[in-house]
Amino acid sequence: MAESDWDTVTVLRKKGPTAAQAKSKQAILAAQRRGDDVETSKKWAAGQNKQHSITKNTAKLDRETEELHHDRVTLEVGKVIQQGRQSKGLTQKDLATKINEKPQVIADYECGRAIPNNQVLGKIERAIGLKLRGKDIGKPLETGPKGK
Repeated sequence: MAESDWDTVTVLRKKGPTAAQAKSKQAILAAQRRGDDVETSKKWAAGQNKQHSITKNTAKLDRETEELHHDRVTLEVGKVIQQGRQSKGLTQKDLATKINEKPQVIADYECGRAIPNNQVLGKIERAIGLKLRGKDIGKPLETGPKGK
C-alpha cells in the first residue's frame, strides 16, 4: 500500500482554452501580465464575403487628405422649387406625383439635402416652368421647339 500517495495529484488530460476563450479580452490581459508574447491584428473586411473587392480608387482615396462628400442642391434652387410649386398651387405630394417621384425627393430638394440629379431637376423644371440649372436660376423656362 505504499504506492497510494494521497498528496500527489495526477492530471490525465487538461484541455487548453478554446479559441473564443483565448481571444477574449480577459485572456489577452492575463497573457500580457504573465509576460507572454501577444499578437493582435484587426482583419480587413472581417466577417464579410468580400474576398476580391479591390476598387480602382483605393490608392487615390488613401492619398486624399481632405474630407470627401457629395455636392448638395443649393438653398437657392430649393427656394426656387418651393416658390414655383406654390405659384402653381401644388403641394409637395402633388408635384412628386406629377413628375413620378416620391414626395420625400421634393422635400429633400427644397431643403437642400438632395444630391443633384439632372433627370429629376429636368422633370421639376418642366413641371414648375422655371430654370433650376445654369446661370439664370429662377428665370422662366423657354418652351420652344427642339432643333434637330
